[in-house]
Amino acid sequence: MRMLLLSACLFVGGMAQAANDATAAIDARALSEHVRILASDEFEGRAPATPGEDRTVAYLVEQFRKAGVQPGGEDGGWTQAVPLVRAQVDGPVTATLAVGGQSQALVNGEDVTLQSLRPLDRVSIQDAPLVFVGYGIAAPERQWDDYKGVDLKGKVAVVLINDADFETAEPGAFDGKAVTYYGRWTYKYEEAARRGAAGVLIVHETAPAAYGWNTVRSSGLSPVFDIERSQADALAQHVPVRGWMQRALAVSLFQRAGLDFEAAKRAAQRPDFTPLALGDARLSVDFKVKRERVVTHNVIGRIEGAGHPDETVIFSAHWDAFGVGQADASGDRIRHGAIDNATGVASVLELARAFAAGPRPQRSLYFIALTAEEKGLLGASYYAAHPLAPLERTVAVLNMEMFSPDGPTRDIASWGLGRVSLEGDLARVAAARGRSYSPDPNLESGFFYRADHFAFARFGVPAITVGPGLDKLDGGVAAGKALREKYFADCYHQPCDRWHPGWDASGHAADTQLVYDLGAELANDRQWPRWQDGSEFKAARDRSEAARK
Repeated sequence: MRMLLLSACLFVGGMAQAANDATAAIDARALSEHVRILASDEFEGRAPATPGEDRTVAYLVEQFRKAGVQPGGEDGGWTQAVPLVRAQVDGPVTATLAVGGQSQALVNGEDVTLQSLRPLDRVSIQDAPLVFVGYGIAAPERQWDDYKGVDLKGKVAVVLINDADFETAEPGAFDGKAVTYYGRWTYKYEEAARRGAAGVLIVHETAPAAYGWNTVRSSGLSPVFDIERSQADALAQHVPVRGWMQRALAVSLFQRAGLDFEAAKRAAQRPDFTPLALGDARLSVDFKVKRERVVTHNVIGRIEGAGHPDETVIFSAHWDAFGVGQADASGDRIRHGAIDNATGVASVLELARAFAAGPRPQRSLYFIALTAEEKGLLGASYYAAHPLAPLERTVAVLNMEMFSPDGPTRDIASWGLGRVSLEGDLARVAAARGRSYSPDPNLESGFFYRADHFAFARFGVPAITVGPGLDKLDGGVAAGKALREKYFADCYHQPCDRWHPGWDASGHAADTQLVYDLGAELANDRQWPRWQDGSEFKAARDRSEAARK
């Protein structure tokens, strides 16, 4: 299937529109080539702090230099160092579940996935009682508390993924099927740590998690990362052991404890839920942990604004994937990360080239390839805490994730419900090219909290993640959904997320073109995007309003 070069004329949605500035055209072949190289075996799955990172950073620097942008990193260079702690299980994991007078050995990666970010060389827990705490949420502003004063010291909390509205017939305290931050696994670990738990086991269910056990297993058996913390802070922020359990194991556990899993889950969907001891169930865990300080890198190119250089528009995507892991059925051990997220990085590189080739913008542009997104948005979080351009005068962040290799769509989408004016702006630039804007069709997946823009939003910066629509020119929404579902079921975070020579990058180029259009407006305008009323990020932005006068 041929790759289309989008030049002065761009065909999208059955309509052709002449581009006003030919230099703004996005090259589909260049996008595909970037993806091919970044997802190749040579890059070893682009895991942070590995030889794969070294090759990735070198390639990105080379491409930014070729694009004609200037270094935007620290000390006049191309990178920003991001110091992290890397922790990984060192050797075998012994895990035993005792309940009802019987003992069951648990296989790490099959029954459970276990890991630890606590500053320990060895995790050793003996006969810790298990307590079911529903969805593990404490949200006073929503009049919700799953803990209700339960003492979790020395105990392991068993928690449901997502939040309490996901499977209810009517919306309740948690925005219906649109996942809130309380539904994210990261929050559940954080809250249990605040409660002093010895451990957390999240019950995996494919629909509310939005991915299958293969994804949990792949991620759970990989090293985990954290920002550098003091000893006291690390102890406070992390439980000794954390992980997931298979739904089938949870059902069996509840049954042996004299409980019904589905009935307990229904009870947890009500605000009057109270924690349940899981009979006499006890968990014992023992494994060594290898901890080391590592330094990974954000890679940054910059174009200085001609009129307002102290005002910044950021284009971003994460460069990291999951590196080398266990082999799949074909024997492939490399999680190549082609769609997730070599496509986004390719767009950042191509946007840098297109903007450098055109008229100099009024506001400064930053092109950032972020590290360690797959480890908890750590590269973006580090940049937001140590910005290289003031956040109060950062106009917007246009983040890009998982563009489609399956040809053009009639629509463009963004992740989650952001309640930010950028969503309307994206709809407007899409309409100008004969396309439509589709709100995230999978709000229940919680994607708003799973992409790098969220790290900026928490500091108040208007931010969105742009991704592909589903309304394919060839096959419509049904075809788009089928392709999306197959990808998440089979290849998300797996070795089969590879580049293929038959990919049609014309849709990827068309979507990148819309990001260019929106970015060009922001770069040459005097307007400041805004969070809407009801956004949890509006107050943070409002506090810095004087800096934008």
